[in-house]
Amino acid sequence: MKMKFSLLLACTALVACGANTTQEERPFQLPVPVSNNAVTLVGDTALSFSGLLSGKTWRDVTDRAFACDLKAQTCREITGLPDGVGRLASVAVTVQGAPYIFGGYTVDKDGNEASTPDVWRFDLADESYHSMAPMPVPVDDGVALVYEDRYVFLVSGWHNTGNVDLVQVLDVQDNQWFTATAFPGDPVFGHAAAIAGNVMLVCDGVKVVPPVNDQARRTFEGSPACWRGEIDPNDLSQINWRQIGSFAPAHYRMAAAAHEGKIWLAGGSDNPYNYNGLGYDGVPSKASAHVWNYDVAADTFTVAPDKPIASMDHRRMLVWNGKFVIVGGMGEGQNVLDEVQLFE
Repeated sequence: MKMKFSLLLACTALVACGANTTQEERPFQLPVPVSNNAVTLVGDTALSFSGLLSGKTWRDVTDRAFACDLKAQTCREITGLPDGVGRLASVAVTVQGAPYIFGGYTVDKDGNEASTPDVWRFDLADESYHSMAPMPVPVDDGVALVYEDRYVFLVSGWHNTGNVDLVQVLDVQDNQWFTATAFPGDPVFGHAAAIAGNVMLVCDGVKVVPPVNDQARRTFEGSPACWRGEIDPNDLSQINWRQIGSFAPAHYRMAAAAHEGKIWLAGGSDNPYNYNGLGYDGVPSKASAHVWNYDVAADTFTVAPDKPIASMDHRRMLVWNGKFVIVGGMGEGQNVLDEVQLFE
């Protein structure tokens, strides 16, 4: 399986497999460009919380939020995060019709970063935020997956000084946390994931490479691995993990979503980067338009047609009326985007 997946993906390096054949709608605009933003969907409304504005400095880390009416193709600014503190790499999901925002990290003028434990439920009707039980271990640049419209699984991610292999689960109904079987791959940040039924797919991201001696500094590199995790419906703390493939090379901050029994992965970059789009290797990172999908029942990957706009720096992809939706991100030249992409 791993070899088959790698061979399929090899064609993306040679030709744009199906490029420019994707059906699309004309993108419409956010009030301002924003990237690395937490996004989720409530009905016909795509919501965006926090992230990075176009200046791409520590001053441009924002607490602002936006609501986009996908039917009308219009966006408006809404009440920002309740503590007024900008952050990057938060994640958002919708449970029982309500958006929830998890974590993220702050950046100060000296470049110091700190993971935040905050979890909020947002009420779109009156644009109010309500505090939930904070994360036991604050993580950012992770993934959040909803099971049975009640439980939110946070898989791996960054905690202050390093990645963690934790799977932390919030029972939204009881507002209590528990832990599930740890992520078995290299702990990562900037990975992509989605869930279909009780099957989650977690792909790629960045791992920490320890220094080779006392004089060297640790480095960051892509972690090319996709893991399938099956939640035990009788014991949600148990996840059966197995590795099922790998990208070549690993991708960072792709957008992911589940749709019609498949898990879709789109965009990202094959060069891991700091929040401003500059690679850890000093080379500016390039956004991708590539799309892949994983058929959960068949246990196979397929290369899909490229999406219309190359983009990276995503936290999630949304599905609305059979279309995929990507809100903001970074495009060519590491420019922060104000576009709301809709494509099939």
